[in-house]
Amino acid sequence: MKTYAFIDASNLFYGGEKSLGWKIDYSKLIKYLKEKYEVSEVYYFGGVETHGYKYDYLKNETVPLKELKTRLDKYIEEQGKSLDEAKLILFSRHLQRIKFYLKLQEFGYKLYLKPVKLYYQPDGSTERKANCDVEMAFYLMKEKDSFERVVVMSGDGDFLPLLKYLRETGKDVIVLARSPRTAREIRQFAGSDFKDFEYLREILKMKEEKT
Repeated sequence: MKTYAFIDASNLFYGGEKSLGWKIDYSKLIKYLKEKYEVSEVYYFGGVETHGYKYDYLKNETVPLKELKTRLDKYIEEQGKSLDEAKLILFSRHLQRIKFYLKLQEFGYKLYLKPVKLYYQPDGSTERKANCDVEMAFYLMKEKDSFERVVVMSGDGDFLPLLKYLRETGKDVIVLARSPRTAREIRQFAGSDFKDFEYLREILKMKEEKT
């Protein structure tokens, strides 16, 4: 059965290790999806800090990582000495994120990344967002004739109408998500086809390096 997987990173992995409590080995994750569900394509939707990089929404489907990495490498090389420690740490952290995404590509993930945007809150604080719900929904519909079964890795209730439609048109729908971050209506819809990502800890966690 032709099977695709779609990963909503902001929902599944929100908060990173602190939220999940363990570090995911993404090479193990894609291997698991291929072996368990015979997945042939894995789509990953997430955000990336672009630091002023002129991303053209009309020309590109995703942020070009190699170009972005080259730009940040050059900026740090040229301006590193003039940056305060906090900014230098921030740039380095975002550069590591880009390297992480490039590694995902090597593993075989199809990445669809959008720039993280900064939103100012009424209390004066800021919040960074890169919500990719619309993009993921679009590609689920775009590719629906290419798969017979889909593994949706998100517990976001906004996907319910689309998941219902896919099932009504004859697709098998499996939801693999974190139970605490899964909407009740999604769990009710999926029934026995809801799989709790938290239970995969021992299979997917990164091995700790011995010191």
